[in-house]
Amino acid sequence: MAFSLCSTKTLLLLFLISAIPVAFIISSELAKPQTHVYHYHSSGFFRECAKWDDLNRRFLVSFMEGGIGEIAVPEDHGSSSEEAVLKEVTVVKDPALAGNSSLGIVVDRPRNRLLVAISDILGNKYNALAAYDLSTWDRLFLTILGGPDNEKAFADDVAVDAEGNAYVTDAKSNKIWKVGADGKFVSFIRNPLFIAKEWYKNLIGLNGIVYHPDGFLIVIHTFSGMLYKIDVTKEDHEVKLITVAGGSLAFGDGLELLSPTKLVVAGNPSGRVVESLDGWETASVVAKFKGPAHRLATAATVKDGRVYLNHMLGMGYPKKQHALVEAVFSI
Repeated sequence: MAFSLCSTKTLLLLFLISAIPVAFIISSELAKPQTHVYHYHSSGFFRECAKWDDLNRRFLVSFMEGGIGEIAVPEDHGSSSEEAVLKEVTVVKDPALAGNSSLGIVVDRPRNRLLVAISDILGNKYNALAAYDLSTWDRLFLTILGGPDNEKAFADDVAVDAEGNAYVTDAKSNKIWKVGADGKFVSFIRNPLFIAKEWYKNLIGLNGIVYHPDGFLIVIHTFSGMLYKIDVTKEDHEVKLITVAGGSLAFGDGLELLSPTKLVVAGNPSGRVVESLDGWETASVVAKFKGPAHRLATAATVKDGRVYLNHMLGMGYPKKQHALVEAVFSI
């Protein structure tokens, strides 16, 4: 007898297959966290990036549906894993950007502003860099990011240097946009090293980016795991491939500097610590952390000396509960 997609056995098989990941997720959610977790209720399922704003005691999070939220952490909020669930409050919902996503963010403390990478995920509008005042949430500028050859682009993450210049990674076309402190576009940074040899490894390319106080950028290529050092003090923005030992950085996403010699890479697995003792000419994976894999770690931030990993997916309905998980690294 011919196999039928609508047969009782087929439907039962499909149910059993789908039940396996559902059971895993439920089990993972009910398990007691191994490290401290800040849970917060949100209006959306997807939160791509989170950064700690120490001056205002709050986490700032980006909305994949567009916008920025804050999660205030009271002074008396304890460190117990059973502490109260916090609340997300929307602080930016920019009508001019309706339909676009807010992805990577960085706090620019000297200029009291938040820089936001705006991405054209579904072909809605455009890629851009936006800046907002951290006190009033007024928009300071919006810089459209395109070109140079009208190729498809995907603004993903952003870093800021000591002079206030911003650098936005393009995960689709493997370039970096440079935008001045005043919001004016400055230049592109392109290099053959940014392109992986295997075509499929360029499906998600340049992603996480940080500025090092010694005057260079560190950038990760997600699918290949390649790590780059870009000297922004030189006119040609010299690019070097950092030789990494001790493990792969494939599927790395957001980056956060712990110190001049240590870097956190969020992604899959949840977190890795990379150390360099020669000015980031070479580096080694020295520690790892495995958090809730089903929630997908996408960014890292440091609060009171502790690393917290932002996880993209929120669970529950109608309230979506998100998790900022403390990463305790081990060798």
